[in-house]
Amino acid sequence: MPRHLVSAFVVGLLFGFGLLLSGLANPAKVLGFLDIAGAWDPSLMLVMGGAVVIAFFAFLVAKKRHVSFLGEPMRLPSGDKPDLRLIVGSLGFGIGWGLVGFCPGPALVALGTGAPKAIVFVAAMVAGMFAYELIEGRKQSA
Repeated sequence: MPRHLVSAFVVGLLFGFGLLLSGLANPAKVLGFLDIAGAWDPSLMLVMGGAVVIAFFAFLVAKKRHVSFLGEPMRLPSGDKPDLRLIVGSLGFGIGWGLVGFCPGPALVALGTGAPKAIVFVAAMVAGMFAYELIEGRKQSA
């Protein structure tokens, strides 16, 4: 088995375990964090803050490298200004997260538990991906 597949599996397993351990795979916990005007649960702030700190240092290291630790070329975002697609996508992500308490990673983890809410969310997410590909395909062929 190629080492990048083993690496992806190990990192995905670690990520999923972290989501379960932190409570991010539990929509009730996430919605409690987002309910700042009601029964606010600030505990996820530590999880997110820790993720931001780790990502900050990881990007510092990545910017200095031309290849990844597995020998693949580094492909980092090059845009420095947000465009309309990023803004609209971010708004859609935030609205969806606020409505149901899932984002893609935790939804896939919850899908593994058979949670009906996760099944509906992942189905809608996949439909959205297909719609995106359809729209982008039409743009490129025009």
